[in-house]
Amino acid sequence: MLRTIRKYIIIGILAYCVYFLLNNHIILDGTRVHYFKKSQLTFSYTFYELKDKRPETIMKIDELRNDGIGDLLVELGIIDEKEKDILENKYDAEEYE
Repeated sequence: MLRTIRKYIIIGILAYCVYFLLNNHIILDGTRVHYFKKSQLTFSYTFYELKDKRPETIMKIDELRNDGIGDLLVELGIIDEKEKDILENKYDAEEYE
């Protein structure tokens, strides 16, 4: 009985871990880790490294831009609010062409 309960608890923990990975972007910035919600459950861009990447390269990725990576870049001081708006408008316009 105890063995079965333990097995169900482990399965529940593993299921939650998979759900967490499906539902969040995990952004690595050197030694710091940030995460924010995805707009849909997917494994695409679950882990993303900011190190040595230009803001233009990061903002070019539709999934990250639409889910709010621009706000994180502003919060980290990588870009300012004005530059975020310019990059979002630029790549959103390209998306609809």
